[in-house]
Amino acid sequence: MRPILMKGHERPLTFLKYNRDGDLLFSCAKDHTPTVWFADNGERLGTYRGHNGAVWSCDVSRDSMRLITGSADQTVKLWNVQTGSQLYTFNFGSPARSVDFSVGDKLAVITTDPFMELTSAIHVKRIARDPAEQTEESELVIKGPQGRINRAVWGPLNRTIISAGEDAIIRIWDSETGKLLREADKESGHKKTITSLTKSADGSHFLTGSLDKSAKLREEKE
Repeated sequence: MRPILMKGHERPLTFLKYNRDGDLLFSCAKDHTPTVWFADNGERLGTYRGHNGAVWSCDVSRDSMRLITGSADQTVKLWNVQTGSQLYTFNFGSPARSVDFSVGDKLAVITTDPFMELTSAIHVKRIARDPAEQTEESELVIKGPQGRINRAVWGPLNRTIISAGEDAIIRIWDSETGKLLREADKESGHKKTITSLTKSADGSHFLTGSLDKSAKLREEKE
């Protein structure tokens, strides 16, 4: 396989995301500027300018029309993928670490870091079809555990939210009530901070990576 070198960011990369069709690649970095590339040849298509801090994560809608980004500047932004224009900005009291669209793209789950007197938290936002009707209101806010939540994703059929972070524990929450449904067994789980979490296309399995030098594949129902 011939590697393709993509040059454009001025500071370290933090996150990469393919769109559903696999023809576009979105990159986030500490240089404040998310970027979109042609996946087959590495050509840079454009950048999304508006953040004032490191951009930690992104996700793209199923139809590749909208991009969502989370940043250390304490905002989450919605973008028009084609034009690069900002559609809406969600404001928080602490850095936004993780973003993930639900199946259907009608909701987004966002995690925010502990900061000053604020604890880590998981926020569920409803995404309006018309940006003019978008609001700041959260459908659900879950107070998180001690330490940072590095990643949160939707489970099957958007019924659950799976989170993981600094305390090395995977948690599964009810996405409507915010109730903690279960935690991964500590004996068989990671021993150090979980840095990454991704799910299968149908949401039935998820994969975690950790500072303990291991990756673990699990079923959501475990």
